[in-house]
Amino acid sequence: MVIIGGGVAGLTAAVHLAERGLRPVLLEATPTYLGGRLCDTPAVRFAHGGQEWHFPGEHGGHGIWAPYVNLRALLDRLGVHGIFRCSEEEAWIAGDGTRMRRAAIGSAIRGGVLPAPFHYLQLFARPRFLAMLTLRDLLALPRIFGALLAAMAVDPIAEQHPLKDTTLADFTTGWSPQLQRFFASLARSGLGAHPEQVPAAGFIAFLRFYTLLRRDAWAFSYLKTTGGTGIVTPLVAAITAHGGTIRQDARVIQLEQLPNGWQIHYQHGDSVQTCGPRYLGRRPDAPAPDQPLCGTPATAAAARALRFPAGVPTAIIRIWFATQPQRGPSSGIFSGDLLVDNFFWLDRLQDAYAAWRTTGGSALEMHIYGPAEVLDRPDAVLLAQARVDARRAFPELAGHVVHTILQRNPATHTRFAVGATTEHLAVATPWPGILACGDWVAHPTPSLYLERAVTTGMAAANAVLVATGQPQVVIEDPPGPEPLAAMIAAGMQRLRRRIRAR
Repeated sequence: MVIIGGGVAGLTAAVHLAERGLRPVLLEATPTYLGGRLCDTPAVRFAHGGQEWHFPGEHGGHGIWAPYVNLRALLDRLGVHGIFRCSEEEAWIAGDGTRMRRAAIGSAIRGGVLPAPFHYLQLFARPRFLAMLTLRDLLALPRIFGALLAAMAVDPIAEQHPLKDTTLADFTTGWSPQLQRFFASLARSGLGAHPEQVPAAGFIAFLRFYTLLRRDAWAFSYLKTTGGTGIVTPLVAAITAHGGTIRQDARVIQLEQLPNGWQIHYQHGDSVQTCGPRYLGRRPDAPAPDQPLCGTPATAAAARALRFPAGVPTAIIRIWFATQPQRGPSSGIFSGDLLVDNFFWLDRLQDAYAAWRTTGGSALEMHIYGPAEVLDRPDAVLLAQARVDARRAFPELAGHVVHTILQRNPATHTRFAVGATTEHLAVATPWPGILACGDWVAHPTPSLYLERAVTTGMAAANAVLVATGQPQVVIEDPPGPEPLAAMIAAGMQRLRRRIRAR
């Protein structure tokens, strides 16, 4: 049993196979880390106040949303408890020249009395939110709410509907600029790309899963530690404890089809090695998930006919301050003329920053998701602009910067897209004996990203378990829509079918 790729999906599949005694062999190309985008990166070290400080590095802060039921169940089964810290509040901060406006939005969306999909109306009971809107924004609200209702008429994932490849920019055409920027900020924070790059089908799938159909779907938690320490390490330990093998610095070169299965040729150090033939699971990261499928004669023709997802590069900025900001939400999104896209106060979220906080200091993480012409700027330019944005958003911190870093992540963040399984690689691939899993792989689950990686990893493991005569592992469905949202969605879908029929 061979698994190519040590991301969360591959690790999840390997755990379930190892627990059933199938002894999987997992091949990971990188020599230094496992976990894909959940991996740890080199620690950050600097001197301050006569003391050497060091903080763990990671790809970027991760939120664990309420509908991540399979991830939570997997961690519970592995005995991983107490690693989450519930988010109390999230902010929207909009920059407009010399003016900065802000409003707390998270608790209003998830904690109000109005049922979904009308829970967004609770934002208008917040004076600070109303102060962020102009008359043009208010006049545009009926059109925007109508668009959200229209989004309930289609389930892009269940219907495998790419919406004619329209983008989020197309979806928000005619909206007021301020609210266009707000939804663009949601898209950047959730999907890691700008409106012109985000498929409308992917954005609607994002809305449906994370907020549109349930109030409590917005509720999420942060890891108290890094993703590598809190999630990847227990997965790796479980694999090896049950007889699985993990080989790093093992880059797959080619697959070879044999009468009894597949043989995998991979580069390990200075030598080329082989393993197999066995079942093969794949979890490569974007932007090259088609390799080595396109380089193998037995799979090349069908692989070239598939649409593989694009990968998005990102930049992470962390700034340590010698003082605390005014009390406010521990995370949020930016919009308007700010370069950065979101923020997280690490000293409130991660245990590793507790000692720094006791000194009266704070630590801010901000993400930049593009566009390409922004990320192409030199590190010094991005750092300088990020510091300006931080000073504009939190002016009380001006003059208190202790240390800054910029971390560039490669283009491995998937730009989620939707389409038919005849066009997109699914768990069951066109090639017997090859299964796929990952956050970009087609599957009926409505979940996205980390939960989708876990779910498809379990689905791939189940296909192997069925073939070997073993009982399947239980894959949980995320919570369904609230009753009123379900009724409205069903009505909108019936209306859409009638319109199409005419």
